[in-house]
This record gives sequence, C-alpha cells and structure tokens, in this order.
Amino acid sequence: MKEQKVYNEDVKSDKKVAPDAGNPSHDEASDAKMADAAAAESAKMADAAKAKDSDPELDAAEEASDEAARAIEVAVAEWKDKFLRLQAEFDNYRKRTLKEKMELVQTGGRDVLLAMLPVRDDVQRAMAAMEKSDDLEALRQGVRLISQKFTEALRQRGVTEMELKDKEFDADIAEAVAKFAAGEEMKGKVIDVVQTGYLLGDKVLRFAKVVVGE
Repeated sequence: MKEQKVYNEDVKSDKKVAPDAGNPSHDEASDAKMADAAAAESAKMADAAKAKDSDPELDAAEEASDEAARAIEVAVAEWKDKFLRLQAEFDNYRKRTLKEKMELVQTGGRDVLLAMLPVRDDVQRAMAAMEKSDDLEALRQGVRLISQKFTEALRQRGVTEMELKDKEFDADIAEAVAKFAAGEEMKGKVIDVVQTGYLLGDKVLRFAKVVVGE
C-alpha cells in the first residue's frame, strides 16, 4: 500500500507540470510587450517631429530670424566700409594740414625777410654817404629815417616795442639786471631800460632788461 501511494503522488506531480510544457516562457512574453511599447513610442515621436517640422508658425519664425541675421551682416559691412573711408579721409586731412602749416611757416619767414631787405638797402646807402659826406646832421637824419622804417616794418609784422620806463616793474615781461636808489617816488619802478623788450601780438618776443629803483 505504501508503494502504491508513492506512485500515485508521482503521477499527480507529472500531471501538474505537463500542461505548461507547451507554452512560451514568461520572459519572452515580457520582452515582446516592451518591444511593442518602444515601437509605439517611436512612432508617436516621429509623428510629433513631423508635425513640428510642418508647423507654419515655426517656419515663419525661422525665416524671419534668417532675414534678421542677413540684415545685420549687411549693416556691419556698410558701417565697416564707412569707417575705413572716414579713416582714410582723416589721414589725408592730417597730411594736408601738416603740409599747409609747414608752407605757412616758410612763407611767414620769407615775408619777414622781404620786409627787411629795403632796410638793408637803406643801411648800405647810408654807409656809402658817410664815406663821401662830412655833413653830420644829414647823416643823423638819414640814420633816423632808417630806424623809423625798420620799426614800421616790424610793426606791420605784429612786433611792437615795450614802453617800460617810469612804469611799475613787471617780472612777466622784464628782467631786472640792477637796482638803484632813486627815492621813495621811484621805488619799484623802471628807471632805465638797458635792453628794449618786444611783443609779438600780446606775447613776449624778447624780455626787456631794466634797472629798477629801490
């Protein structure tokens, strides 16, 4: 009886296993479901991308962005061209101005020399007259005229003589070379001019050398 009972249990056990022998495994079914889900998701993403690519609003926005970029490139090119032209014009202006300034300096010096030549001619005539004449008064008058002519030539070029005698000493235009006791009334004033000073316009061309009272 015991052996019969064991045999019957073995047979029942085999019957329980036998019905599942012909079905696919659980893992294979799960993999198939995941593959189907992945394929479905890919299809959805493809459809979404296709819908996005065909969106007219997005296409218009991209086209507007491209046009703006092209407009910016054109504007940059124009401003660069203008800058290069302006730089070239300024360089030409600088060179032209420098040349004109040099010519002005040379011309100014030439004009001064031309103004001095007649004075030189008068000095030569006065020297020739002194060798032939003993009339001192006539010679003095001739030298006086030459001095006046020379002074006028300087005045026409903007050079004027400083008038400092008996005036308050001004260290900005004169140099005190000596001091002399001249009483309380002349204290701090110019009592003598050793070397005449000259102005060119309103600027000092040469400082005067004077004696100041103390």
